[in-house]
Amino acid sequence: MEPPVPEWESPEKLVDMLISAQLKFISGYGGADTTNMGRLDEAKQPKHAAISLIGEPTTYPYLPALIDEFHRRGMSTFVVTNGTKPEMIRQINPTQLYMSLDAPDEDTYMRICAPQSDSWQNILESLAQLAQKDGRTAIRITSVKGHNMIDPQGYARLITIAHPDFVEVKAYMHLGESRKRLERECMPSHDEVLEFAKKIADACGYQIADSVELSRVVLLTPDGSLNMIE
Repeated sequence: MEPPVPEWESPEKLVDMLISAQLKFISGYGGADTTNMGRLDEAKQPKHAAISLIGEPTTYPYLPALIDEFHRRGMSTFVVTNGTKPEMIRQINPTQLYMSLDAPDEDTYMRICAPQSDSWQNILESLAQLAQKDGRTAIRITSVKGHNMIDPQGYARLITIAHPDFVEVKAYMHLGESRKRLERECMPSHDEVLEFAKKIADACGYQIADSVELSRVVLLTPDGSLNMIE
């Protein structure tokens, strides 16, 4: 028996539901003496939409229309993808497209992500799609000590394919469901992330633009500037 076909909400209804949920979420702040009412009024008119976090957004068949609907309402869009569906990445044009890159090569990718057999080729195709985008693009490398903090030259070769505006090298954090799969020791220190990021930057011609020790994250850009950030 084939699995049931999901019933997808329309882009218009999704946006309406999301804005409604935002208003409900902030509704209680209106009765607090400490609330900045000006900021509360701003929050009632959201300007940015993050299409990310739970699940893979490129599996939603109407994602291009969803992005267009947000833009039609004057909102910016931020899409995070794992890069497994290049055919959808080819179609979308968010304000910023953010792709996770979890490994420097196919063997490492198959070992730590356990994907479908053709996923690595999809990753390479998605990286090539990033290079064709007019909007801002970013690659995120979540560094897991003892697992994927290897071969900075390999990461650099992949970054060169996409030529993103930003590369974010960040530490894995021992939180949530990941604690069932990984040990706390898999969290690299900020110094370890910084050293790893420097090696990647040197190998692909990028430069360190910024870093935040508290978040254990390092930002790379082609020229070391933050000019693309508004």
